[in-house]
Amino acid sequence: MTTWMLLDYGEVISMPQPSDATAAMAELIGQDHATFRDRYWHHREAYDRGQASHSYWSGVAGRTLADDDPLVATLNAADVASWFHLNPETLRAIEDLAGHHGLALLSNAPEPLAAAIDAAPWAAAFTHRFYSCRLTLAKPDPAIFEEVLRHLDAAPGDVTFLDDRAVNVRAAAALGINALLYPDWPPFPRAG
Repeated sequence: MTTWMLLDYGEVISMPQPSDATAAMAELIGQDHATFRDRYWHHREAYDRGQASHSYWSGVAGRTLADDDPLVATLNAADVASWFHLNPETLRAIEDLAGHHGLALLSNAPEPLAAAIDAAPWAAAFTHRFYSCRLTLAKPDPAIFEEVLRHLDAAPGDVTFLDDRAVNVRAAAALGINALLYPDWPPFPRAG
């Protein structure tokens, strides 16, 4: 029986990044949109694992940006905003689930996004919020799921995990976690 529902954030609770948001960040850096998107994702894993913002944005920009460069703060704010278009369907499901299961969040997210999620009113429904930047591990590494299970004090079969990326779902399932791919998911299971 599922005791814990473990949800991803990006493209499950949030909607995909709008193209105009990433185009605006590309313009801030002075790159064409396609180059920016390539560099944004090429450097993202280290950022999600806790790399400092200025180091990440330096990699994306292809030039050194200091920690206190105003462009870094502007890019952080724009990046967070790009991930804060929430999925109303998932938010309704979270409200329903809160009365029937323990809720936990597991996201590959850099610190600025993690801090913004923690401050969001809807995040209070999650008893635990796990972020790759704070664990210095990222999905699909099995170690991140093992760390979550340890913190939840839960057996793999007591957790149902929902993620939009098949590679993350497969990694969780390999450990015995009930793993579902979003959006190809049945209605969230209820206690009983």
